[in-house]
Amino acid sequence: MSDDPPFFRIEIADHVATITFDRADKLNAFTRAMAMDLTALIDRADRDDAVRAIILTGEGRAFCAGADLSGTGTFTGADGPDSGNFRDFGGFITLRLFDCQTPVIVAFNGPAAGMGVTMALAADYRIASTTAKFALPFVRRGIVPESCSSWFLPRLVGLPQALDWMLSGRTFGAGEALAAGLVRSLHAPDDLADAAQHIAREIATQGAPVSVALTRGMLWRMAGAAHPMAAHRIESRALAARFGTADTREGMASFLEKRAPHFEGRVSADMPADFPWWPREDF
Repeated sequence: MSDDPPFFRIEIADHVATITFDRADKLNAFTRAMAMDLTALIDRADRDDAVRAIILTGEGRAFCAGADLSGTGTFTGADGPDSGNFRDFGGFITLRLFDCQTPVIVAFNGPAAGMGVTMALAADYRIASTTAKFALPFVRRGIVPESCSSWFLPRLVGLPQALDWMLSGRTFGAGEALAAGLVRSLHAPDDLADAAQHIAREIATQGAPVSVALTRGMLWRMAGAAHPMAAHRIESRALAARFGTADTREGMASFLEKRAPHFEGRVSADMPADFPWWPREDF
């Protein structure tokens, strides 16, 4: 699109928004400005009822080399570490993905390091090329984990594996990422984009968007709940809100008639009146 910010492309087709990091000459390394631009693109896609799934991927041979450490202003200025106003800009991306009402698929087309890995931890699916490799090298740079990864990574791969990757800072391959559960599946480089589109279109065509949005929010929030009673309360509330809707009637009818569903409910207009059911956290 002509109004895309620098270093990104966004394409919307068949209810899928594909956001491509387009800074291949720098291995798609991120600056603070790029992080803000990406959150704005995610906002745009998440608020568009025509978009039912979002794909994030990279141009060129890398997914993302992490934060740009070349001295281009990434860690200086009014919001820098010495300003008294510092916020980890990778965390803005991860928290925006966490709050998405649209499912997110990350397709690691190549190497990912630092925030190139951690920003993706709040995605719903992570798939990778067989050529991908990963690193969380924070301790090797004299810094610490970012992008909320100290919360997300142990939940995704377990504390022992998270400790190994974070404390060693070593590079590991796609096979190890798959075995640990960091990624869902591996694909030949030429097949990765099609695999991501297949996942996205299955969500877009088979699930009621309002139900998908509610389910995504419930799973992510309940991952941190202290007791299963919290899940019971939320699930009961969600079921009560969905019973009797046009989407529920269509879902049941399409099942009985053995046909594809056609859901008309919109996330922008048809979420339960008392939603959201969990508080927003402020810094």
